[in-house]
Amino acid sequence: MKKYNFDEIIERDGTNCLKYDARKLFFETDDLLPLWVADMDFKTPDFIVDAIKKRAEHELFGYSFRPDSYYEAIINWMKRRHNWEIQRNRISFSPGVVAGLTIAIETFSKPGDGVIVQPPVYFPFFDCVKGTNRKMVENPLQLVNGRYTFDFDDLRSKIDKHTKLLLLSNPQNPGGMAWTREELTQLATFCTENKIMVISDEIHSDLIYNKQKHIPIASISDEIAQNSMVLMAPSKTFNVAGLSSSVVVIPNRAKFVKYERALGVGHLGMGNIFGTVALEAAYTSGDNWLEQLLDYLWENYKTLESFFEMHLPKAKVMRPEATFLAWIDFSEYGMNSNELFKFTIEQAKVGLNSGAKFGKGGEGWLRLNFGCPHEVLLEALNRLKYAFDRI
Repeated sequence: MKKYNFDEIIERDGTNCLKYDARKLFFETDDLLPLWVADMDFKTPDFIVDAIKKRAEHELFGYSFRPDSYYEAIINWMKRRHNWEIQRNRISFSPGVVAGLTIAIETFSKPGDGVIVQPPVYFPFFDCVKGTNRKMVENPLQLVNGRYTFDFDDLRSKIDKHTKLLLLSNPQNPGGMAWTREELTQLATFCTENKIMVISDEIHSDLIYNKQKHIPIASISDEIAQNSMVLMAPSKTFNVAGLSSSVVVIPNRAKFVKYERALGVGHLGMGNIFGTVALEAAYTSGDNWLEQLLDYLWENYKTLESFFEMHLPKAKVMRPEATFLAWIDFSEYGMNSNELFKFTIEQAKVGLNSGAKFGKGGEGWLRLNFGCPHEVLLEALNRLKYAFDRI
């Protein structure tokens, strides 16, 4: 079994890397350590790079289609990793998960319809709803014993006959919940009974820790599958977000046909050659690398958790069940979100995501990406300690 080196520090400056080269745009300074954008600072694994190089040797990159082996890789990965059996004729495409969400909203609702979001949540959800001229129906998550749960009483009070869709983050970003089968069943059953389709962003589905399991929403029952759509991608798992290749699974035939038609209108369905190659390589050969990655990420998280308990006890870290993102409550320091965000930039010189961007419940929180070499994480943690010690 090959041993991968996640301690290696890769220079990303000067590569048009959003996480590093766009620091000036987002933080108004280049002088900080960026732990914000949800991509990791590890090399894309060799089996993906080798597959891309082999295809590049052909030296002709014209129009192409996705071969049988591409679909087989997806089907086998979902069965192997998530115990989910899917059919090839229900697998579609999107250039990215957010693009797929937007296409789905435009396909399965009309302007003015209600779309449920559950903040604090991945903030492009808000853009998808507002940008398509739909009505935002906010159903904030409840924080119970250090973990988020669904608030069904609030949800019942918010919906009406014009509420058509629910956008689900599964696993949850930024909190890191790997929703349980019971939680998902209750939510999906509620939506089915009220004729609300579930659009599930499952991009972090492979990044699950310890004894937790990822439950694809459409794997629970056929009835729930017929009322849901799942979006996945190798991008977070294998660090290939720049290759723009996401998987869309729609079990219901009529809904699948409608989505495919919408995808085709904008000629968005072809994708790109190297995204196809990368996805197939990832889902065919990625198990060993992923297991080592998960071990490394969890060690990083345990370092972070212990560090905060020892040196920054006023900040409360939500223990993730999934993702490489730490969701941290700094509210006891008495700063509002803008002050907190500015403080971490100017005093700690660390670039994090402001919790306020994730909607209601995010005020006073920060999101930290620990998908980086251990040495980089320790540097960021010590910068935060130094800054907060001086308050």
